[in-house]
Amino acid sequence: MSLLSLQGVGVRLGGAEVLRDVDLSFARGEIVTIVGPNGSGKSTLLRAMIGAVRPSSGQVVRASGLRIGYVPQTLHIDATLPITVARFLSLPVRRNRGEIAEALDQAGVPDLGARQMARLSGGQFQRVLLARALLETPDLLLLDEATRGLDQPGSAAFYRQVEEVRQRLGCGVVMVSHELHVVMSASDRVICLNGHICCEGKPEVVADAPEYRALFGTGTGGALALYRHDHNHSHDHDCGHDHTHEAAE
Repeated sequence: MSLLSLQGVGVRLGGAEVLRDVDLSFARGEIVTIVGPNGSGKSTLLRAMIGAVRPSSGQVVRASGLRIGYVPQTLHIDATLPITVARFLSLPVRRNRGEIAEALDQAGVPDLGARQMARLSGGQFQRVLLARALLETPDLLLLDEATRGLDQPGSAAFYRQVEEVRQRLGCGVVMVSHELHVVMSASDRVICLNGHICCEGKPEVVADAPEYRALFGTGTGGALALYRHDHNHSHDHDCGHDHTHEAAE
C-alpha cells in the first residue's frame, strides 16, 4: 500500500501551468529521487505533496494518519536573532529535551543543542533542518535540494545520514536533487520531471532514456553510467515512449 499517491495532478501558479497529468505513488522504505531542469516543477511537486499547494486538477491521496517530514532547500533566520538549536527545534511545537536530543542524534549532530543557529556551518544547518523533520517521526521524508550550497563531501555525508534514517525508521524518502552523480548510489527509483513525468524507473534505466538525455545531455548520463550494473529491467516504467518531443520544452 502506498504512503502517498498523486493521481492526474496538475498545478497552475499565476495562470501558468507548472505541472500536468502527474501520476506517482510512494511506498514505505524506498528512496526516490526527482531530477529535472530549473523550472521543471520539482519543488512545486513536493509542495503539493505536503498540502502547501492545491492542485488545479487531480488529487493527492495520503494514507490515513500519514506523518510527513519536510526539509526545505534553505531557511532564512535573522543572524542577529539569539536562538539556540534546541530552542529552534521547539518551535512552533514545544519539544522536551529527550525528543530534541534523539532527533539531533539521528541527524548526526548530537552535540549542537546549545549552539546558536547563527553560528552553524551550512552542513550543520541542514542537519538541524533534518532533525526538525525527524521530530515528526515521519512515515515519508521529503527533501527539497537539501544539500544545495554544500561541497561534495558534505553532500555525500548528508545523503549517508538520510540512508541511515531510512534504515532506522523504515520511512519512504523523496529527494529533489541537482546532484546527478549522487542519484545512482542513493536512489531506488528516479523520476525525471519537466512539467510532466518524462520517464521513471531504476536509475540506470532513466540514464539511458532519450528524454533524460534530451534534458541533461550525455555528459551527466555518463556520470550515472559509472554506476551501471546488469539488472532485470522488466519492472521499470517505459522511458521510451510518447514524450520525446516534449522533453526539451
